[in-house]
Amino acid sequence: MNISFASPAAHRRFRTPVKTLTPLLILMLAAVSGCASFGDTAPTSTALSANEAGAGGAAFASIGGPAERWWQVYGDVQLNALVERALAQSPSLKFAEARIRRAQAAVGIANAASKPQIGGTIDSTYQRFPEHGLLPPPFAGSRDSINSANLNIGLDLDFFGRNRAALDAALGQVAAARADAEAARLILAANTAKTWFNLARLAEQRKVADATLALREQTFKLVQQRVANGLDTNVELRQAEGGLPGTRLELAQLDEQIALTRNALAALIGAGPEATRDLDPQLPHASEQALPATIPVDLIGRRADIAAARARVMAASREIDVTKAEFYPNVNLVAFAGLGSIGYGNWLAAGSQQYGIGPAIRIPIFAGGRLRSTLAGKSADYDAAVESYNQILLDAVHDVADQIVSSQSLAIQVQEQRDAQNAAESAYELALKRYQAGLSNYLVVLTAENVVLAQRRQATDLKARALELNVNLARALGGGYQDPDSGPVKTGSKIAASTATVTTK
Repeated sequence: MNISFASPAAHRRFRTPVKTLTPLLILMLAAVSGCASFGDTAPTSTALSANEAGAGGAAFASIGGPAERWWQVYGDVQLNALVERALAQSPSLKFAEARIRRAQAAVGIANAASKPQIGGTIDSTYQRFPEHGLLPPPFAGSRDSINSANLNIGLDLDFFGRNRAALDAALGQVAAARADAEAARLILAANTAKTWFNLARLAEQRKVADATLALREQTFKLVQQRVANGLDTNVELRQAEGGLPGTRLELAQLDEQIALTRNALAALIGAGPEATRDLDPQLPHASEQALPATIPVDLIGRRADIAAARARVMAASREIDVTKAEFYPNVNLVAFAGLGSIGYGNWLAAGSQQYGIGPAIRIPIFAGGRLRSTLAGKSADYDAAVESYNQILLDAVHDVADQIVSSQSLAIQVQEQRDAQNAAESAYELALKRYQAGLSNYLVVLTAENVVLAQRRQATDLKARALELNVNLARALGGGYQDPDSGPVKTGSKIAASTATVTTK
């Protein structure tokens, strides 16, 4: 049950002076505020600190963060153009921008609640006045109009900070939407770069397959000559011939994969398949990354998804404050001025002036548990926001750790593969020379050739893998993003203390 009190707005002068109402109002607010009880509705979740999530320690090796346009480090003009086009045309980013505008509109609505509200009303009703009603003769039993034209002004005094909390919550949602948009930009740029490098890998694999086909055709001709000269049999000829269809099959499969990858790249940049048909990708060398021994604690200031989660925690905390303010009286200052009359003849006359001013107080006394249930729901929303923040923080730390481990392992793999390829190339040259000299059979050459081709394919795959890890590390480190408000979450509940260490350096 809500009880509303409004002081009588007198015409021309006030029956109860405002100076008399003010002490009574303060006394009433103090009494009702002391009776507010929230019950057992407090949040229970606590945010993880950076160290609890595994980000760094007392001594950690800082890692250099990527630049804002980190993809330009590869020096690939085509890649730069593709990423810029994707960021400009992608429907997913336009959707994220629409969410920002929606959140900004909510800020405008919340901000308007703390400002004076001015409106006008004009009413004119023609009616019969009852003989046994409030109006005495000559109006009783007659027919006439009741007319009113007023300018109304209202101001929510917001003694308990409900409007301020609602504005903070809306601002938190704007910050979260902006960070979400930055996270979407990063993911889109990373996917575009990885798809481009995959296309380059496939193109290079096709060059290897082309070279393989040319080599096997040349070897087939050599075997034909040896068979014609009686130096080999049809067994060697069939062995040499059998490698040709397999290589052509591999070329056909690579052509299919290249076409599909071009289509995927076109979708990322928001264009049709024809937009990528004439692109000529090349595999650049991956830039070296200085890898730390531990995860940097300032990771949380570099990732937009963490910033978005932190902003949602702040917003959820302020939503709790909004709901708590509903337990207290709501005080509005209302005023009006205008003209009123019975009958049209006197409506605009000087004697029809009316005005008034006074407080309007709404006091919640009994709402059947609605307020506490609403507060419990907001506390649950806060707990969900905190646990989402914790999970995103843990995932971010693990993400960086995975990229560092894989990058360190790849450096070893590249060196070992290089040595293996050098040995395979030398073995193939020796086997071919011995076969040409008649010192070994073709099976030895074929075996050595297969090893060489496998090593060449693996070299291309490792080169592409290095670029992929390079992109993944840039993504894991936030892609150059810096949270403009990366300090601890400001709230009156448990997350404030627990996230005090979650700051950027």
